[in-house]
Amino acid sequence: MSAAFSEADGRYLRQAIALSATGSAQGNRPFGSVVVSATGEVLAEAFNDNAATGDCTAHAEVNALRLATTGQPRSALAGATLYASGEPCVMCAGAIFWSGIRRVVFGIDAVRLRAFRATQAGAADLQMSCRDVFATSAEPFTVIGPVLDDEAAAPHNAYWGMK
Repeated sequence: MSAAFSEADGRYLRQAIALSATGSAQGNRPFGSVVVSATGEVLAEAFNDNAATGDCTAHAEVNALRLATTGQPRSALAGATLYASGEPCVMCAGAIFWSGIRRVVFGIDAVRLRAFRATQAGAADLQMSCRDVFATSAEPFTVIGPVLDDEAAAPHNAYWGMK
């Protein structure tokens, strides 16, 4: 684990992982996300619900950002951290950028996630790390992950039927 990964980071990331299991139990892909302010206030939490809603953009990170940013300026998220049970995809990384959040902590990485997704037709993704997306920003990003990746993989093992 990275030296920048704190006990509080572990607590919030485990919350995102628990949300991924909640979403999965409702028939959605197992992804969860939590947005936490610089002062430690949980601003939003969500899970992936695109199977339930039919909205292809209803990823956990985007859902959490919609909740956290409603009625607030981007500056309100300065110093916030987004916790994601899995590495944010290209779409989610773009949404994180536009939100003004510049710190991301994630569990399982995209490479490992692809092994799960390979078992289902139509579940492929763009093969680009969120780090690559954030590297195009003129503003610095802090990205910590993968961390707690075995814990984050557990809901995927159950959902995708892999042991």
